[in-house]
Amino acid sequence: MSIPARGRALDFRALLDGTSRITVASGILSVWLASPEVVAAGVAGPEAAHPGRFLLGLGVSHPPMVERLGGRYLRPYRRMVDHLDALDHQQPTVPADRRVLAALGPRMLALAATRAAGEYPYFVTVEHTARARKVLGSGPLLAPEQGVVLERDPERARRIARSHVARYLALPNYTNNLRTLGFGDDDLVGEGSDRLVDAVVAWGDPETVARRVGEHHQAGADHVCIQVLSERTEREFPRAEYRELAAALFG
Repeated sequence: MSIPARGRALDFRALLDGTSRITVASGILSVWLASPEVVAAGVAGPEAAHPGRFLLGLGVSHPPMVERLGGRYLRPYRRMVDHLDALDHQQPTVPADRRVLAALGPRMLALAATRAAGEYPYFVTVEHTARARKVLGSGPLLAPEQGVVLERDPERARRIARSHVARYLALPNYTNNLRTLGFGDDDLVGEGSDRLVDAVVAWGDPETVARRVGEHHQAGADHVCIQVLSERTEREFPRAEYRELAAALFG
């Protein structure tokens, strides 16, 4: 699948062609950047070639990102509803059970429960997972993202984590959500407090990270999307770290 989103091609077909069983999900396609017509057309090809293996992730993004591209960030909830309405009328469409929403607040969570297969939130804590499950109910998919640093030294681990955390503290949708979870100005300033960093990013040995993943599952997650962070992340895929984690998670 290749979805042109204002000059960017989001290409997932190579991942589908290179595997035989896994589900490949987009995370996250902004509803401000690609029209429902373009999205439905982009999904049709891989769905025909790999039925049931592509999951479309949709989100409302953030004001700075939308406005940087010349858009106006107005009424994001309404924008998502309109996008889903239009998507439902495409032929072929992307049915509700083949799409998920990037939801943080209660209204978008409720929408994910009724208009999609569920949701997978980004830059959240275990407490948010528990809250999301209460809103979603027992049926819909809940698949939170969890940032991970495989480093035992606290100073070095937090330094790596902060290079990830700092960029998201400039986005109000994330900081507003964190405030509802009990974080205040002292936590959200600069690159974030130790308390915030430790809540958003799991660090330590593989067994410690596996325990955090388990906490998400205990809080109601069906699946946890692990994002390994390292000093090399920008230059190369951290394959060795993922393999090390796989051994701790699956034995």
